Order: sequence, then structure tokens, then C-alpha cells
Amino acid sequence: MLFFALILLWFTRWQKTGKSVLTIVIVLLTLLGMQPVADTLLMPSEKAYQARYELRENSPQDVNYIVVLGGGFTYNPEWAPSANLLNNSLFRVAEGVRLYYRYPNASLIFTGGAGVNKISSAEVAAQVAQSLGVPAEKTIALSQPKDTEEEAYEVDKLIGKQPFLLVTSANHLARAERFFLARGMHPIVAPANQLAITTPLHPWEKYTPSAYYFQHSERAWYEFIGSIWQTIKPSEPSNIEAVVENKNEADNGIK
Repeated sequence: MLFFALILLWFTRWQKTGKSVLTIVIVLLTLLGMQPVADTLLMPSEKAYQARYELRENSPQDVNYIVVLGGGFTYNPEWAPSANLLNNSLFRVAEGVRLYYRYPNASLIFTGGAGVNKISSAEVAAQVAQSLGVPAEKTIALSQPKDTEEEAYEVDKLIGKQPFLLVTSANHLARAERFFLARGMHPIVAPANQLAITTPLHPWEKYTPSAYYFQHSERAWYEFIGSIWQTIKPSEPSNIEAVVENKNEADNGIK
């Protein structure tokens, strides 16, 4: 809309329309950058997951697996390991490691593909966990998945229907949990990276527009669209599952 307004102002005769559109855009961006607006939009995604794992009613006495879903990352071997985890990823890994120390007999499973990087999101996360004292033999990196649905498929292949802790951002947890439940799995949710603030803030923190809170609005929109797509998309095997099936069919054909 911003570019549309600028085009109207600079390249057409519809100056009043351009000014009106530009005003609407500025007001909208200002509101979306304010904490009360941004976190009101985000809260529906996080409301059920505001409490940390220990405060939830279904906390088990023993856990064999802690699954930490992947997120944003890059890979620069010269950086501190944690610096390679971007946006929500570091918070997820930190929560996974914290839970590992609560259940030291558990294995930490990290998921996520490589994208354009030399190593995968899962491998970077495992490196971070190991740098924080988790033994290498207690970490597992699943590097094939490209999205949450594929993460559920790969975890299902590895651990089957055993109960496990599912760690991801609070605003992503409802959508992620549905993918695992759809496979007949038994996730026990362990929310990380709660963003929607309900505790007191200074007035200038609440009402001064900032890029930080605009990201909350962006995240709310992302999860809203993701939930709609999850609801309406046709039920079909994940890409990984389809690739495996096609490979098996090809192998059988060769035989």
C-alpha cells in the first residue's frame, strides 16, 4: 500500500487519493508498532501457552525425548555458536536445554533443514546445545524437514508414538501440535519464547511505536495465515514421505 500511495503521489493526478492512502498506511504502521495493539493481535495464538512447562497440569515424571523445532538461522563457523540462531530459534533451543537439565536421561531432538547454508538448522541447534554442556550423544539432528509438517513426519519415524516434550515458540505451538496429533503422536507441549506481554510496562514502552512490537504484529499475521492454510490444505503425505515412497517404488521396479 505504501508503494501504491507513492505512485499515486508522484506519477498520477490523483494526489488526494495518494495522500489519503499514505495517511492510512502511516496510521496503520504506527498502530501495529504499539505494544497494546501488537500483543492484542498476538495473544490468541499464545493464550493457551502463556505458562511455562512446569506450571502446566500434564507435566510427566519422566521424559525420554525433547523435540525442539527449528527456526531462523545462519551459519558462520567463526561466530559464537548461539549467534547463528536467529529470531525465535535461540529461545527454543535455550528452553530445550533447560528442560534437558530437568530430565538428564532424555535425548534432545533438533529439527530443521539447511536451506542455503552448509549445515542444517538442526545441526546448528545441536552445536549450541553441546556448547551449553549437553553431551553430543544426547543430541539428535534431523536435517531433512523444510517445514513443521515434515518435522512431524521425521520425528514420527524416529520415536513412533512415544510421549515427548514438544518445544517451539508459544505462538507457533497450536499449529505445530496439530501436525503431530494428526500423525497419532503424543506431544506434551513445552512453550518457549512467549511474546505477548501482559505484565506492567512503562507508558512510553507501551505507546511508542517500535520495530520490536511491529514484529509481534507480523508474527500474529503469519500464524493466522498459517492456521488458515493448515485448515484448508488437502490432507496428503509430507514431501519427505512422498519422496521416500517414490524411491521405494523405483527400487522395487529395478528389482
